[in-house]
Amino acid sequence: MTVEIVILAMIAAFLGLRLYSVLGRRAEHEEETIQGRFDSPKGPTGAPRMAPVPKQEERPALQPQNPAIRVRELPSVSPAVERGLREIAGADRRFDAFAFLEGARSAYRMILEAFWKGDKAELKQLCDADVYESFASAIDARIAAGETLDNRLVRIEESQVSAAGMDGGMARITVRFRADIAAVTRNAQGVVIAGSLNDAVEAVDVWTFSRPVTSPDPDWLLDETDEG
Repeated sequence: MTVEIVILAMIAAFLGLRLYSVLGRRAEHEEETIQGRFDSPKGPTGAPRMAPVPKQEERPALQPQNPAIRVRELPSVSPAVERGLREIAGADRRFDAFAFLEGARSAYRMILEAFWKGDKAELKQLCDADVYESFASAIDARIAAGETLDNRLVRIEESQVSAAGMDGGMARITVRFRADIAAVTRNAQGVVIAGSLNDAVEAVDVWTFSRPVTSPDPDWLLDETDEG
């Protein structure tokens, strides 16, 4: 009888140890999980780990800006010019009036500098056939006279769209440029025969640019020149 009691006691003790071992480990595991979720232990870099941010609903992609709206960014355009620009924007959704004016300013500088240097290849890329022939003839006459131009565009004081609209499938925009130019003409011996680099003079040019709205080529060409 005594032996049976001892054996039962040993079995009870063994089962108790096993139960404690299982419950104890589970409790420790649960405590670690709770600590990791709320106590924000520091990560490898020493910065607190942030709780995962719930995924937000994806926002719809922004729609392309209506190019015609950019017309409002141009300063002091008349209602007629604004209508013309919107007409162009309606025919060519890639048209951006503000970007066009910036490009026209760059073209003005490039065309003037190419003409002064006598660079016909550059002019041919920037002008239509009629305007190119006019520039080329003036360059040839200058060369025949043994003269060279030593000109410099000091600054563009103003560039303003004065007319715009569609002419069939052709978009046409007229820009009035007011610029300060230092101009010098030299003879074959390099002697200054006209102008001065020290005194810039004001020049006013009215240039019209055109582009077929169905063309994949985004470039505009100078197709008419006049003095303001």
